[in-house]
Amino acid sequence: MSNSKTPAYPPLYKRLYSVWFRHMRVYTRHLLSNGFPPFLEPLIFLAGIGLGLGTYIDKMDGVPYIEYLGAGLLVTAAMWTAAFECSYGTFIRLEFEKVYDGMLAAPLTAENLIVGEIIWAGTKGLFFSFAVLCILTVFNIVQLPNSLIAPLVGFFTGVMFAALSLLVTSFVKTINHFNFYMTGLISPMFFFSGVVFPTSKLPPFARPIAEALPLTHSVRLVRAVCNSNYHAGLLLDMLYIAVFILVVGCFAVKRLKKRLIY
Repeated sequence: MSNSKTPAYPPLYKRLYSVWFRHMRVYTRHLLSNGFPPFLEPLIFLAGIGLGLGTYIDKMDGVPYIEYLGAGLLVTAAMWTAAFECSYGTFIRLEFEKVYDGMLAAPLTAENLIVGEIIWAGTKGLFFSFAVLCILTVFNIVQLPNSLIAPLVGFFTGVMFAALSLLVTSFVKTINHFNFYMTGLISPMFFFSGVVFPTSKLPPFARPIAEALPLTHSVRLVRAVCNSNYHAGLLLDMLYIAVFILVVGCFAVKRLKKRLIY
């Protein structure tokens, strides 16, 4: 009889936390340069776009345009940071820095590593949404305490786009291929998911496409949170986000696991 034993792994939450903690330590090593832009970017965008267009557009869907745009920025910030983190960031750690080789030498599975990446990207989404919320609150664009749940929507938006970006990363052979992802999918989502104008204003043939985009459902949720306008239809948006994370996340884990191990 063989005396070999299956290697003992720490509890799952400790393994996932170790991946999250590693990324957090790297991110906070340059806290000023990493932490200041999330507060500055929405200020510049609101000044350049919101205040400019706001002089021509009085209201959008019954609210001042600056409020309409500001609510959408709460989740677009999460989308952008998660998309970059789990595309360019993951690819660099995988192909150039070889970070994952050392991490997999620890008592971690490939699945733990990938799920930890997704949780970290969700955390960054929460932080970036919180940064936008701080700016919007200072300028009285959104009201507290209604909007305090908005960073939570940012977290799930970050998780959603982390799963999508990791799936894309599993196919990418050279870092330049991410230009197609960012320019062809992420950037159009900003304009056609109800951030800048309602999806109901799109041509009839384009509305189903807008509904298929993940950002559309995050924008609808965060607007409901900011305006305290809750209705039963939001359950479908929540279901979409949950199913998207589960299905796309499973495919991302399956494909990236092969790339990490073989």
